[in-house]
Amino acid sequence: MSTPRRVAIISPYALDVFGGVQEQVLGMSREFMARGIETLVVSPEGGELISETPARVLRFGGCVAIPANGSKAPITLSPTAAIRARQAVDEFNAEIVHFHEPFAPLVGYGELFASSDRIRVGTFHRSGGGPAYKLTKPLLRRVLNRLDARVAVSERAAATLRTATGADAEVLFNGFELNRFASLPRDMVPTILFVGRFETRKGAHVAVEAVRNWRENGGPEVRLVMAGRGPDAAKLQALADGDPAITFVGAISDAEKRRLLGTSSVLVAASLFGESFGMTLLEGMASGTAVVASDIDGYREAAGGHATLFTPNSPTDLRRAIVTALQQSTSARDAALRHAEKWSMEQLADRYLSIYERCQARR
Repeated sequence: MSTPRRVAIISPYALDVFGGVQEQVLGMSREFMARGIETLVVSPEGGELISETPARVLRFGGCVAIPANGSKAPITLSPTAAIRARQAVDEFNAEIVHFHEPFAPLVGYGELFASSDRIRVGTFHRSGGGPAYKLTKPLLRRVLNRLDARVAVSERAAATLRTATGADAEVLFNGFELNRFASLPRDMVPTILFVGRFETRKGAHVAVEAVRNWRENGGPEVRLVMAGRGPDAAKLQALADGDPAITFVGAISDAEKRRLLGTSSVLVAASLFGESFGMTLLEGMASGTAVVASDIDGYREAAGGHATLFTPNSPTDLRRAIVTALQQSTSARDAALRHAEKWSMEQLADRYLSIYERCQARR
């Protein structure tokens, strides 16, 4: 067995939109390139990448936003894009093609169903089923039959795959590049940070309501920074009602996200459901930020007892959790950092390379 020299990574989601899948794809591409593994990233077309990568990035097919798992998935439905993506993988001469969310249409389907003998690995991120899974079972089974290895990013994601198709997957984890995050000098006035899509499932409204209630009830001085974009942006602005303590900074770069994490006192992850794993929680811990998260399965698994949990969709309980988090001790923050270190992208890359080599040995 030998380490692959050329790996193609397929993201079905546009790389200009923040999301767990997109961040995993780009982070993995950086780690592989650092190890001397030539890497090609393929995705639908879009704007500026959420973060840079030295890997070659090719994008095909205009995006549409499709409802999926309580969110909007930025995918392409262009058959031409799928054909061009397959041709790009051919020209790159990939040894391994790694599909993230292989069920998601359509940019990866040309390569997924191609007649080549390349090794294909699929990583499943989704937590929670839905009508699409029930209506497309024959297609899902065909996709599974094309994969040499199946991986899930969490027990919840593995359970979702098992329920939808009866198939099992090896459970790994989402990884992040620990050395890209650091604690930075913080302002005297505590900053509470929300980073995510402005949509109901992500719970952005809960953060705004909690801080509005905090201010109306005479709580200590804080500021809330809302970073993101999405369909609920106007509603959230109206909910904030011009409160000077609430700032909307729009879509931000990866570098700006890391700066905000490093300078904020509290990170709020407020999703109502549907999170297979809470990578943002670990990024906050690695930045020395106290983490507050809604008490849902994916977040509990990521937190490992190192975040203050609150009742989903409850601004009142979120306010209580923020008060608790602001009192977090230095030793508790250090323990959270040690917990976050278990999910390094370096360790995750080691695991994937082992899977690739195992697949090669079976050929």
